[in-house]
Amino acid sequence: MKKNLITVIVLALVLANLVLTAILAFTIIPQAKKSNELINQICAAINLDLEGVQRGGTSIPIEDIATYKIEEKFTSNLMDNGDGRQYYAVYGVSLSINTQSKDFKTYAVDETLSGITSKETLIQDAINTVVSSYTIDEFNANGYQDVKDAILVKIQEMFGGSVDFVVGVNFSGVQTEGRSVNR
Repeated sequence: MKKNLITVIVLALVLANLVLTAILAFTIIPQAKKSNELINQICAAINLDLEGVQRGGTSIPIEDIATYKIEEKFTSNLMDNGDGRQYYAVYGVSLSINTQSKDFKTYAVDETLSGITSKETLIQDAINTVVSSYTIDEFNANGYQDVKDAILVKIQEMFGGSVDFVVGVNFSGVQTEGRSVNR
């Protein structure tokens, strides 16, 4: 009789241990995965800053990248997502320019980037056109990366399809807002 009672107690303790282990696994593992993803994103961001911009399998050193900041802030209406609200985004934009590109002298003209300055209105229009084609959810998704990539492609097309002249689009001070629309 004592052996059966001890066996039942051991079995109950094993089942309790199994249940607690399952609860532990379902609560800790997802948090560990999220922490790991965050650490990977931070490491990726640090590598971009330290190594330069990666384009077409080659890395552009940070010292070969000039930044052209568009001084005027953008305010763009975002595409309607059907929820009855009008959304807009306010943000600053700068372009990363490869100073070692074969097209640098053609499009930038000199170290002051005067060739780009003369095209700033066209660049602003292209940026507004791209951003206004996104809904609020699409704009905010993926850290704005999809929007920045689309702008980059549009600007590279403007500069004769040169993919090694303008190598990046950067946002600063991004804010998105929504307001009710009376219909």
